[in-house]
Amino acid sequence: MRIETAFLFDLDGTLVDSVYQHVLAWKEALDQEGIELSVWRIHRKIGMSGGLFTNQLLRETGGDISPARVERLRHLHAEAYKRLRAQVRPLPGARELLDALSEAGTRWAIATSGRLETAAVNLEALGVDPALNTVVTRDDVKYAKPDPDLFIAAAARLDVPIEHTVVVGDSIWDMLAARRCRALGVGLLSGGYGAEELERAGALRVYDDPADLLHHLDEVAARP
Repeated sequence: MRIETAFLFDLDGTLVDSVYQHVLAWKEALDQEGIELSVWRIHRKIGMSGGLFTNQLLRETGGDISPARVERLRHLHAEAYKRLRAQVRPLPGARELLDALSEAGTRWAIATSGRLETAAVNLEALGVDPALNTVVTRDDVKYAKPDPDLFIAAAARLDVPIEHTVVVGDSIWDMLAARRCRALGVGLLSGGYGAEELERAGALRVYDDPADLLHHLDEVAARP
């Protein structure tokens, strides 16, 4: 019996070129709260859930991590990110990769740590309608990456065992989450993490971007 493989995609830095817009949006939010933090430290945390992100940042800076301040930072980040929406573009090959999977009858879903208020910007740029495609956001699960809940929920919606999925992401948080739910992790360099970092976190293969993955799709997808 043929085992069907489904693909579960992260969004920021995986299908959409938006990581650095998120970094700048977080920097603006932190500045407005009077929290000084280097941009590179912000980048290292992109991909984990917003709540965990802000809690870690505030712990590092010795700041107040009250729920009210975390919520305020989240709102400031979302507003700043939406002002940068004109800069957000699909990564090379992203649309073509999704189209190729659909044409081959391979099911796929998007599982993002972002809430819908920011993910909507990326989905619009990518041309993916969440009403017509399987999209799981931070709003849908109790815990986000590096916990595996997003990917488990996406696999459940596709009605595919999580062990039969390929998780494609650009950050170590994606790879850690994939490992924790026994999915196959495939890393992309398009979010700014290095190949060795992704491999140490559990990536079996690493490619440049969606276009490179599409070119090597036969290396990770089950043949019909």
